[in-house]
Amino acid sequence: MPAIARSEPFRGQGPCPLGVCDGSGWILNDEDDEARPCECREARLRRGRNRGVASVIPRKFQGVSFERPPVTEIDQGVVQEVRRWIGNLDENLDAGRGLSLMGPTGTGKTTLAMLISKAALHDNRSVAIYSLPKLLARIRQTYDSEPGGDSYLSFFRRLTSVDLLHIDDLGAEKRSDWVLEQLYALVNERYEAQRSMLVTTNLDQEQLEEQIGARTVSRLVEICEMVPLFGPDRRIEPRESPELREAHI
Repeated sequence: MPAIARSEPFRGQGPCPLGVCDGSGWILNDEDDEARPCECREARLRRGRNRGVASVIPRKFQGVSFERPPVTEIDQGVVQEVRRWIGNLDENLDAGRGLSLMGPTGTGKTTLAMLISKAALHDNRSVAIYSLPKLLARIRQTYDSEPGGDSYLSFFRRLTSVDLLHIDDLGAEKRSDWVLEQLYALVNERYEAQRSMLVTTNLDQEQLEEQIGARTVSRLVEICEMVPLFGPDRRIEPRESPELREAHI
């Protein structure tokens, strides 16, 4: 490997957070002028892949936990499947394995998906988080970008290179040839690169094929383990106070 100049730090990254390298992400051996990667390099590269994509857990879901509602009120068989997936997080992400949470509105799909994305971010993995309507709107914005701005190609590359792409409400956008084209290109690229996807949808597989196309769904099925959720809409289901709940016990 060629020598790495000591004065060549990661652009915009600053000094090594571990205090080991000179900020370049490489450790230079003075004896033979060979360089080896510093442990900080991979974490920095992952953070770089997050730039320009939505990678922050929405405020509503920042406090989600397996130990409290609404997760404790979701089908515990499904919750355990999500726990197992997170327990093998690095192995799943490295192998390009994902999850598709499918079920009616208000059954906890988004909450469980946010738990997974939260765990990935905590593990310093790169994550992009979008509802489908917001993702498509963001793609449209790239068409109007000024010269030197965020082009469609650069944004697409970031979407396809992050460790985990989290799409909420898949199938919620009005069907059109443009929507089908964008979704197929994105899913196919991640399918071929063996990169994980995390999706939630209110549609079953047949309805999803009708909405976003059989080719796209076929690739999603191969990338993702399909996890169905059932039950009432917890957003509109009346909730008992703790006092009433104790009175019923």
